[in-house]
Amino acid sequence: MGLGKMAGKKREAKSDKKRKKKTSKGKKSSEEKVVIKTKKLKREEKEVLDKYGINVDKVFGEVRVIEDPDEFVPIYKLITPQVEKGTGVLIDQIKETMISEMKLSVSELLDPKKISEIKKKFFLKSLKMLGEQIPNLPIDKKQFLAGSMVHEMLGLGRIEMLIGDGNLEEIVVNNSEEPCWVYHKKYGWLKTNIKMETEDRIGNYASSIGRRIGKQISTLNPLLDAHLISGDRVNATLFPISTKGNTITIRLFRRNPWTITDLIANKTVDAEDAALIWLAMQYEMNILISGGTGSGKTSFMNAVIPFVPPNQRIISIEDTREIVLPDFLHWVPLTTREPNPEGKGKVDMLSLLVNSLRMRPDRIIVGEIRREKQAQVLFEAMHTGHSVYATLHADTADETLRRLINPPINVPETLVEAIDLIVVMYRDRRTGKRRVYEIAEFSQMENKMFVNIISRWNPKKDKSEKIGDFKFLKKIKMFADLSDSEIKKDLKNKETILKWIRKNKINTVNGVGKVVAETYNDSKKVMEIVKKKKKPEAIVPKEWLKVVS
Repeated sequence: MGLGKMAGKKREAKSDKKRKKKTSKGKKSSEEKVVIKTKKLKREEKEVLDKYGINVDKVFGEVRVIEDPDEFVPIYKLITPQVEKGTGVLIDQIKETMISEMKLSVSELLDPKKISEIKKKFFLKSLKMLGEQIPNLPIDKKQFLAGSMVHEMLGLGRIEMLIGDGNLEEIVVNNSEEPCWVYHKKYGWLKTNIKMETEDRIGNYASSIGRRIGKQISTLNPLLDAHLISGDRVNATLFPISTKGNTITIRLFRRNPWTITDLIANKTVDAEDAALIWLAMQYEMNILISGGTGSGKTSFMNAVIPFVPPNQRIISIEDTREIVLPDFLHWVPLTTREPNPEGKGKVDMLSLLVNSLRMRPDRIIVGEIRREKQAQVLFEAMHTGHSVYATLHADTADETLRRLINPPINVPETLVEAIDLIVVMYRDRRTGKRRVYEIAEFSQMENKMFVNIISRWNPKKDKSEKIGDFKFLKKIKMFADLSDSEIKKDLKNKETILKWIRKNKINTVNGVGKVVAETYNDSKKVMEIVKKKKKPEAIVPKEWLKVVS
């Protein structure tokens, strides 16, 4: 949040104070007038599909997903304690005092590393002032009010509660006239009971998001691509570009990244296909992950990168930092940067890609292939001995090939064969299921490229089915001097280890990475632990074993 926003909050607090003076006349002492109530559901709202609690900065709320016969989609109802008008006046006074007393520099407000310290400082100051104004207020109510003030002064108001809900993938503000929408992992699109007060409020939120990363949004520049301090991706537009009003769209990233354990448990991929991908990554095959929007391309990439041997150097290049790898891997993450308002300082993906080749990488990860020059450098890297992993928007393996060899990417067919494996992701928009739809490879016959499908997901059976043989094993046999039987045994061992990881619920990035690293270090020891069904602590430190999803 910039200083401009704090000044705006101060003016807002003053105007609210004047507007609410009438409502506070005749009230009792400040201690007695603090009333916090929780709204009850109306009688007709009977069918509750789901119910759970959330806690964001000591602000507790209850989420209810409700089937409403008058709506075409279920309702996402966020229930939090309601502050009475008289209490609101007192809160506005405290906020006004805090804004004037808390001295913050622009650099502090723009530093992502310091924002948690600033929030803590504001929270403690709020608690202290509430304690002075209302000595006998219970601690839980003080914490609720203090947390709410932090959300208003340093965050996005009630949207902060939505950001803190781990079950959501998307938050959408379309304008101030209609409720916010959310995309729920289990229920899809839901209409919420949260509305933005004014178009100015939406615009102010968009501006504050932009300022934190050195970007501006205005009537002259009404489009914004940015990210929150948490890393969540944000897009914003201003009226009249968005004709109904100002908009904000927030793509939420999972706080605990998906691991191969989670994907096997969710049936996104089976252990047999995952073992094949592990084998390909062990022997430095180039892999392209394609799929439609929201199909889970980046999540899948994040889940399989821990298959890289720990003695190799990894460089990742992204527009927004999404990849999270085990702490012990030799990994350097790079991110692009947009130009400042004067048009200077831009660092694009192509520049980072060219630069990464001078950093002696063993493996290069690229967020997404979009343009011809990116592809040229990427394929040149493949042909000079670097293993490359990238994503691409395409719904099938055949479409992946067409996208690569046609504009705007335009990769010569002679270079495309450098890709050893294609993994195609799919999302069923009706059910929300994500699946590995196809695993394939490119082959050449009579100077023409074609796609060889190795396996494909059968939607009726909800399982992957083997379609054809994989030819990239010839490359492994040639360079690793392995026989067919040795490769088959290795694949079976990897599949067994993955099933053991799944059974023991080792679903942290570090935990999965540790098992993989130990397998490279001493595969016989790991297989003995797995076959004897020993506890995972025999390999993985206890603190790396499990996270609550």
